[in-house]
Amino acid sequence: MANKYELIVVLSPALGDEGYASTTELIKAKLATAAVVDAVETLGTKRLAYEINDQKDGFYLQFNFTSEPDFPKEIERVLKITEGVLRFLVVRQEA
Repeated sequence: MANKYELIVVLSPALGDEGYASTTELIKAKLATAAVVDAVETLGTKRLAYEINDQKDGFYLQFNFTSEPDFPKEIERVLKITEGVLRFLVVRQEA
């Protein structure tokens, strides 16, 4: 049974505009392998609550997708090793 999820990703501002675009496409492609991407929203650059890797700001992206319950673990594994990703959070949406 498929569930709806929301993924928030914070990217390093050191990536720049081209880095944001390529990383967004990389994440979308990975999601498309085992999930249906419902929406992608660019939330833009925001001030972080605390410094992460000497960065005071982060570029926020929001992905809404539908997948089987085991897929979020796989996307988390990929995001952990993706260059430029400061933080991420996957949350299951209520029906």
